[in-house]
Amino acid sequence: MLLTAAGAVLPTAAEAQRRGASLVRDAEIENTIRAYAAPLFGAAGLSSDAISVHLVNDRTLNAFVAGGQRIFINTGLLIRADRPAQVIGVLAHEIGHISGGHLARMSDALDTASTAMILSMLFGAAAAVAGSGEGMAAAVLGGQQIAERNFLAFTRTQESAADQAGATFLDQTGQSSSGLIEFLRIIGGQEALAIERQDPYVRTHPMTPDRVAALESRAQRSSFRNAKDNPENIERFRRMQAKLVGYLEGLPATLRKYPESDTSLYGRYARAFAYFRALDFQRSLAETDGLIRDYPNDPYFHELKADILLNMGRVADSLPPAQEAHRLAPNEPLLAYGVGQRLVALDDGSRLDQAIDILRQVTLREPDNSGAWQQLAIAYGRKNDIGMASLASAERYLVIGSLRDAEGQAERASRLLKEGAPGWLRAQDIIAAAKDQRRLQQQRR
Repeated sequence: MLLTAAGAVLPTAAEAQRRGASLVRDAEIENTIRAYAAPLFGAAGLSSDAISVHLVNDRTLNAFVAGGQRIFINTGLLIRADRPAQVIGVLAHEIGHISGGHLARMSDALDTASTAMILSMLFGAAAAVAGSGEGMAAAVLGGQQIAERNFLAFTRTQESAADQAGATFLDQTGQSSSGLIEFLRIIGGQEALAIERQDPYVRTHPMTPDRVAALESRAQRSSFRNAKDNPENIERFRRMQAKLVGYLEGLPATLRKYPESDTSLYGRYARAFAYFRALDFQRSLAETDGLIRDYPNDPYFHELKADILLNMGRVADSLPPAQEAHRLAPNEPLLAYGVGQRLVALDDGSRLDQAIDILRQVTLREPDNSGAWQQLAIAYGRKNDIGMASLASAERYLVIGSLRDAEGQAERASRLLKEGAPGWLRAQDIIAAAKDQRRLQQQRR
């Protein structure tokens, strides 16, 4: 389910109060965005295997690609989109920037940086330690002053080029560019607004009337101009919006859009999240149990039940549905993380080896998942393996950008682990990486 991200980038107090934005994790939504983006990456001649998706909890319209194939997309854009083609059109445009080499001026700084460091650079946030017993550490971003930093601001020429490249990728994948045109019309209508009222996408992607005209002219010549959203994309989109509305918009807003009379999967899904967020766990559980009864092979319904039970304090009861979710979607690292998190929370020494094995697999798939590193450190600590606990802590601190702590924990690990062993060698790598990143930070100042 939607979780505040495991791994933290914290703003100044003033920025946090002013914006309240955060990075969130959700296996289902991230999988949806990857599914939308993968064919476009393929059309652009880029590897789709390395796509990582980052959801920014912000009501404004924005999306961008940074640090290689890392896609950042605001939840506001996903909620306000009318159909999948609009989201896919935005992704096609952003991939057009990548294929056109428009990110070259910042690639050296961002390609090798962790997600936390990218967010720190792009959003002006200060990296800090954060974590929670639920593995849902807040990842709060500073105000989105992207245009002022000139990281993501493109020229009008680059915008037109990205439009045309995006339209090419859409054609090559048998999709219409009408969604991109619709989105650009929405953005174009904001240009007359005062800067502080504009969505960030407007400030970083300058509009001109001829951009839409050029795309419309091209669309008329396309064999796919009348292509419709395919059923699978629509299904993913409706589920994504239901989940986002239920989790982020509050119970009253959710019930207005998905009233109790709405017995569709999407209405029930949205209400389950909204009740959960309102701490009405019994109603949330009732909606979720009904979904599981009707759709027993859906991993995300089992995941939601596991999270409800965990938040009710029923840790042991939350483990079986978490395991079932992982069984049904074994390649989703966030679902595996949920299992490992609960095995650690049980505080049962006989389950620690199992927890460590699962969490190590998660960190191999998601080396930026600081929550997994934190849980791994706890598990090693309970086994009294302080060397490996220190190493896992060092990994976590490196991910979240707490470089002095990363260096200190890695030095501790190197003293405790056997010289030349894999863990000892990794500790040396972390020490060197932390020192290098600190040096770069000092140079940028």
